[in-house]
Amino acid sequence: MIVPFVSFRVMEKEIDSELRSAFERVYERSWYIRGIEGGNFERSFAKFCNVKFCVGVGSGLDALMLSLKALGIGYGDEVLVPSNTFIATALAVTYTGAVPVFVEPDIRTYNIDPDRIEKKITDKTRAIMPVHLYGQPCDMDRILEIAEKHNLYVVEDCAQAHGALYRGRVVGSFGNVAGFSFYPGKNLGALGDAGAVVTNDKKLADKIRALGNYGSNYKYRHIYKGNNSRLDEIQAAFLSTKLPHLKRMNKERQKIACRYLKEIRNREIILPYVMDNVTPVWHIFSVRTRNVKCLSKYMKENGISTSRHYPIAIHQQECYKDLLISTGSLPIAEEISATQLSLPMYYGMTENQIDFVISTLNKFKE
Repeated sequence: MIVPFVSFRVMEKEIDSELRSAFERVYERSWYIRGIEGGNFERSFAKFCNVKFCVGVGSGLDALMLSLKALGIGYGDEVLVPSNTFIATALAVTYTGAVPVFVEPDIRTYNIDPDRIEKKITDKTRAIMPVHLYGQPCDMDRILEIAEKHNLYVVEDCAQAHGALYRGRVVGSFGNVAGFSFYPGKNLGALGDAGAVVTNDKKLADKIRALGNYGSNYKYRHIYKGNNSRLDEIQAAFLSTKLPHLKRMNKERQKIACRYLKEIRNREIILPYVMDNVTPVWHIFSVRTRNVKCLSKYMKENGISTSRHYPIAIHQQECYKDLLISTGSLPIAEEISATQLSLPMYYGMTENQIDFVISTLNKFKE
């Protein structure tokens, strides 16, 4: 049996006619930037996230960067980010001129460890950027408590967590502002690059919109030194088409994850830990093992595709050597990078495929 790491076939087949109609609707209108579709999606996604405002942008990276810029974060400032995440989180900080300061994660959940945050706060710290990694919500109560105590902004990175719940509330509704990615592989994915910012602060939303429109809030009037980052009409139409199906598709992911958690019983495989008060959406189902290369090879030989997220920790990437963080300084992030493997997880997996992944993993011996 062949099990791909990810497949869009079932999902795209189910909503094929809707997606084609969405494209035709935009094409017939001949309006491709900042039109009806963008506005409709922003209102729908704001409602989905239980916030007042949504601003469509060009990518998840832009969503985070523009959020930080709108908060006035720049040169001389520091932003606390998890030491294990996709590099876009750190790049968003860098592009404002600020410095990313890495905080180690909880080895069980892979999310930023609240117990380690305060030790990294200095008089230059302006914000905490928790990442709901792999679709698993962070411990937002404790993060918000620390942020309030030290008068810090909270910028949620929700790039992998569309619809995830913390204490019954959708992630993205806790911080001052939150950024989402709609990269095609996400739980809610466009058919190209796209992103959005959500917030309850109108002034912040208006500033982010202007910053993503060349710093302009009115044609040829530029009040900020902005960027070109706008959600185009075609991607907005595709996203509006997919959004009503998101909860149903997330439930399918949760069913797969539930089976993995209950039925994978190999002692050489470390399963992710789920806190009692969260409902993950499982963008990634990540396990760990001592010999990850051996496990990856074994799965491939058995027809199962896997992936590595992220095999090189950010502070070990060449582009961040200027931070002068030596190997061994962030041992938890490095351990996760060295031992992590992502299993197949997507809407449309068959019961036979899930059975095969589980049985194959249970037979693995290092």
